[in-house]
Amino acid sequence: MRIVFMGTPDFAVPALGAILEAGHEVAAVYTQPPRAAGRGMAVRKSPVHLAAEQDGLLVLTPESLKNAEAQQRFRALDADAAVVVAYGLILPKPVLEGARHGAFNIHASLLPRWRGAAPIQRAIMAGDSETGVSIMRLEQGLDTGPVCLTGRTPIGADMTAGELHDELAQLGARLMVEALARLESGSLDCEPQSGEGETYAEKIVPAETRIDWRQPAPEVHNLIRALSPHPGAWFEVTLNGKTERIRALRSKLADISGTPGTLLDDHLTIACGDGSVRLTQVQRAGKRPMLAADFLRGVKLGTGATVG
Repeated sequence: MRIVFMGTPDFAVPALGAILEAGHEVAAVYTQPPRAAGRGMAVRKSPVHLAAEQDGLLVLTPESLKNAEAQQRFRALDADAAVVVAYGLILPKPVLEGARHGAFNIHASLLPRWRGAAPIQRAIMAGDSETGVSIMRLEQGLDTGPVCLTGRTPIGADMTAGELHDELAQLGARLMVEALARLESGSLDCEPQSGEGETYAEKIVPAETRIDWRQPAPEVHNLIRALSPHPGAWFEVTLNGKTERIRALRSKLADISGTPGTLLDDHLTIACGDGSVRLTQVQRAGKRPMLAADFLRGVKLGTGATVG
């Protein structure tokens, strides 16, 4: 089929590759415009933009799809379907209806659970033991369209958002190829979402990223892995007379307890409101991620020290 692909981050790249490998024609790739990013604020193309250029595809980067000219250009592509994966722009009705069979989205949750911007992080923060991917026919509501296919996967007890992100990106790519095959053969059935189990995955805000050691250990552990590798849950510690922010990237639950925020041993086990967590990977400001043992060798931080 003739496809318009619309996506921006790393999560969308496997789907673009899978669609091409399946033999579909990609008429154009829509992605967010290049923007300044990183420490040097250099202007960078999105991961999808770079992948599309490598495959010699037409790349379009409109700031908006709300104007008549952009909508006419979309319709002129004469697509059978649009595939949308974390694109970053709201699609107005003329775009949603601008391809013969409509627009289909890869959403990283089992809808209607975790509609919204941060389904991977919210699932881990909530302690969910399972999540998955939904292939949804897009409509104007926020992740409310009928679901055509789903795929499930367990969330390991210590799994990070980065690991789950990569697994769901591959699962979503495979499911989208299957959905397009069914669409082409006329056998794709999409069912309205259930009215039960609806939750919203709000965008992660900076105020949520600081670790509160007064919380129970499972909640602290879930926060750490939900925000790893980005933006990273963090705490403060005094080193050489200076307060330094440390990002906690990996942890495990421990079975010892103490005053919240207190270092309980020489393995970077920190007491929480109920139980404790053992940090296994951390990152100092401006440094690479390191194992907890390597971090402790470089700082004077012994049993009984406190963190904030």
